[in-house]
Amino acid sequence: MRRAVAIVPVLLALAALCGCSPKITLFPDYSEALKEFAIRGKGPDKILVAPIRGFISGEPGGGLLRDKPSVLQEAASRLDKARKDPAIKAVLLQIDSPGGAVTDSDILYHEICAFREETGKTVIAQIMDVGASGGYYAALSADAIVAHPTSITGSVGVIFITPKIRGLMDKIGVDAEVAKSGSLKDIGSPFRPSTEKERQILQGMIDEMAGRFQDVAKTRRGLSEEALKTISTGNIFTGEQALALGLVDKVGYLEDALALAREKAKLSNDAKVVVYRREEYKNDNLYNTMSAGSGGGKLIDFGPASSLASMKPGFYYLWSPGSGPSD
Repeated sequence: MRRAVAIVPVLLALAALCGCSPKITLFPDYSEALKEFAIRGKGPDKILVAPIRGFISGEPGGGLLRDKPSVLQEAASRLDKARKDPAIKAVLLQIDSPGGAVTDSDILYHEICAFREETGKTVIAQIMDVGASGGYYAALSADAIVAHPTSITGSVGVIFITPKIRGLMDKIGVDAEVAKSGSLKDIGSPFRPSTEKERQILQGMIDEMAGRFQDVAKTRRGLSEEALKTISTGNIFTGEQALALGLVDKVGYLEDALALAREKAKLSNDAKVVVYRREEYKNDNLYNTMSAGSGGGKLIDFGPASSLASMKPGFYYLWSPGSGPSD
């Protein structure tokens, strides 16, 4: 513990040199079970507000003393708890995510669809600041989607990310020797440029995964061919633009999404609005997306840059401006 405290000044000095303004947090405990807390309402029926926030991944986030559950794990835990409570009639997904790994985004979509189909409970998705790529993919699982007036959504598509470090290795005089069983065994290698054949193979996989995303959007949203052609570019859209294309059902605020949840689930205005957290917060409200402690499980949190810096090579349903060169 002393060693952990001793490195704080060093980390702060490094952050200052980098021109960063880090957020200091204290060791939140994610080992505790999720507990229900009521935000408002006194009726017997409940609406659960469940955040899906940050980079969608099945890998836990690193903390100083313990790991933070992944976005996928937290979402699944909330759905499992809600599944067992017959009083919960609707779930409002509070989405603020640029997306993430293709497989983890697809699993999250599947988990929400399975929950909705098995329980018959209403699911509404509210896109907050960003609900793009894998974040929008998750929203497609809902019965209806509400976009905040200033939200960014869309980015329907796939990117393949792999670092290329050949130039750096040349500068520092380091080389990598690779022995392989076949000509394509090291496809996507960071140690050399991709060949034309490799680029074609990767593009074929990207097109297949993007096609899956587009098919889900078409099926769940009933999109026209013109709308499909527009979203196939991977473009992003404001809430109003998304509404015009049919990507969302409504532009509104969190209260509008709650009203829609009550309407579709046929609930009274006094339906209890609940959240799942690991500890109680004073003056709690719907805009609190934390579940434990004072922050995200890291002593110093640099926000989205932390996820991007730790990304491994692979396929992503992700909107990540500035992550690489464009054509």
